[in-house]
Amino acid sequence: MNRQNEDLLNPTGDQFGRAAATLLRLGSQSLPAAIKDRLYAARLKALSVKKPEKVRIQQQVLAHSSGNWSVGSRSFWDNVGWIAPLVVLVFGLIGIAQWQQDSRINDIAELDVALLTDDVPPDAYADNGFIGFLKNGLLADSDKDSLDSAK
Repeated sequence: MNRQNEDLLNPTGDQFGRAAATLLRLGSQSLPAAIKDRLYAARLKALSVKKPEKVRIQQQVLAHSSGNWSVGSRSFWDNVGWIAPLVVLVFGLIGIAQWQQDSRINDIAELDVALLTDDVPPDAYADNGFIGFLKNGLLADSDKDSLDSAK
């Protein structure tokens, strides 16, 4: 075997395709004309049903100052997606403020009721310790007494 045929039989890497094409070309020269015509028709048919090649399309990607990567076109919901958490936060803060205001009003009302129904001087209510005593002791006892008397 000569050196050229030996290289064709032992190809490496990209040489395999060239070697296969060369061997097929050499072998097809000795084929009868009818077989060559059938092979040509089969090749044309194979090329007609060939799937289209996938084409890669590059899309522009930008980095924002916040470090997020985004594609060139953004949908409406991507642009306003930050509004929903902001609305929840605002309504949450409004609810917390309302709850605290109601709590303050209830505390003041309890203090007024204790002041109007008790014999304690009004100066005593300015003392923070006395207000704590009323919340934990005297008012809690008066609530139990009022429940017992209602029975």
